[in-house]
Amino acid sequence: MVRSFLFTAALLVAAPALAQQTPTPDPGAMPAAPAQPAAPAGSAQPAAPANPATTVASIVDSEFPAYDANSDGQLDQSEFSRWMVALKTQEMKATGSQLPQDQVMAWANGAFSTADKDKSANISKPELISYLSGGAG
Repeated sequence: MVRSFLFTAALLVAAPALAQQTPTPDPGAMPAAPAQPAAPAGSAQPAAPANPATTVASIVDSEFPAYDANSDGQLDQSEFSRWMVALKTQEMKATGSQLPQDQVMAWANGAFSTADKDKSANISKPELISYLSGGAG
């Protein structure tokens, strides 16, 4: 759920940057081809979504320092759990769901075990990106 929420949030943040703009023609220039009829107002095609791993990576790069309390370039279990609890809290607000705090912490602890691929008791940026991207990074 958090992965889908993070991906959705990343798309919402990236949507303006992904929007394609058509160039404004020079009023004095002759068109090279006949003009195409304008598309109906409700039929705009959405821009292609960004690569999820790239979007997640940019979010991780920008947010990582805020959660890396000891600035060692990795997240220990408490640093990681603080970030995951914040994400879960945002998700619960967005969906209107509720979980008791002990269940949220149990979920965050399980997420740490899953994300720590090399079992070093720390989560590196690449491990976090891979975890949040659904293993695609």
